[in-house]
Amino acid sequence: MPPVSVTDAQRAVLEGRVRRRTTVQAPAQRSRIVLECADGHSIMEVPRRLRVTADTVRTWRRRFLERGLDGLSDEPRPGVPRRITDADVERVIVKTLEEKPKNATHWSTRPMAAATGMSQSAISRIRRAFALAPHRSQTFKLSTNPLFIDEVRDVVGLHPDRPEKALVLCVDEKSQIQALDRSQPVLPMVPGVPERRSHDYVRAGTTTLFAALEAATGKVIGSPHRRHRAVEFKKFLAELDKEVPAGLDVHLVLANYVTHKTPAVKQWLPAHPRFRLHFTPTSPSWLNLVERWFAELTQKKLKRGVHRSVQALERDIRNWLADRNERPRPFIWTKTADEILDEAAAYSRRISDSGH
Repeated sequence: MPPVSVTDAQRAVLEGRVRRRTTVQAPAQRSRIVLECADGHSIMEVPRRLRVTADTVRTWRRRFLERGLDGLSDEPRPGVPRRITDADVERVIVKTLEEKPKNATHWSTRPMAAATGMSQSAISRIRRAFALAPHRSQTFKLSTNPLFIDEVRDVVGLHPDRPEKALVLCVDEKSQIQALDRSQPVLPMVPGVPERRSHDYVRAGTTTLFAALEAATGKVIGSPHRRHRAVEFKKFLAELDKEVPAGLDVHLVLANYVTHKTPAVKQWLPAHPRFRLHFTPTSPSWLNLVERWFAELTQKKLKRGVHRSVQALERDIRNWLADRNERPRPFIWTKTADEILDEAAAYSRRISDSGH
């Protein structure tokens, strides 16, 4: 198989596509493949380094050898001749990624169509083809915890390599769960019309749910409390001590809350040496699997629930918990600590390069 060699001019173009922060991912990935091959990496090494298939590497390697940089563009497709050129597509992509319309935070299809002289349907097709969704946004927060790396490896390592003769329990509190009663009766769903409820409600009080998710089985030990203090957390620890069979060590995954580190809790732990605490870093609460269980509870039971008293709310929570424990399903952890840390590093680099 002939080696891949690139000229200085070709390398400049390829590296420019890779470095450009807002570049479309397909050309960037193809450029990375060619650069990796030109740097002497084998067809078996490149898929592992770039997380692509070997067939993908062979395809773009061959296309570059045959046609140079032109070979990295998509092949023309059969059908009616195109009326929108590659330059038109690039203009839409560049405007979407690098410019903002006047008096707006992002481009919608109508202003983009007016600015480029294309139809709205053409703009929509280009967006779908390149997975551009300017109307959507996501939030993120990077932890500033100096122990971030160590704590990520510690918590994530508990899932694939669970300690022998031990339980891994993911523990947290869902505080300020409100008992809400609608001001008017809920109108049930009928064909063609969704369920309807009044936008206003009557507050009947709040409760806090302490929960411990067993990572291996998906079973949950839960206990509602009217207050959210270290006293209640210590009571919950005592409850866990009773529930977990003797002879098993208990590894608790916990958030870095003050209530988990009070003197009372610190005094309780030496008296119960089988309990070992593993704290998640500040900010990424999703590292604690019980948060996923809380989301399921909220979506399936609390979000549209109607409760006229805290007692009714707590009864509903206990019933839902008991029903789910009859058919528990564990959440399967898939990402490694290295993958999580690599993503955090990528976000950090983007922040550093953003000029803020």
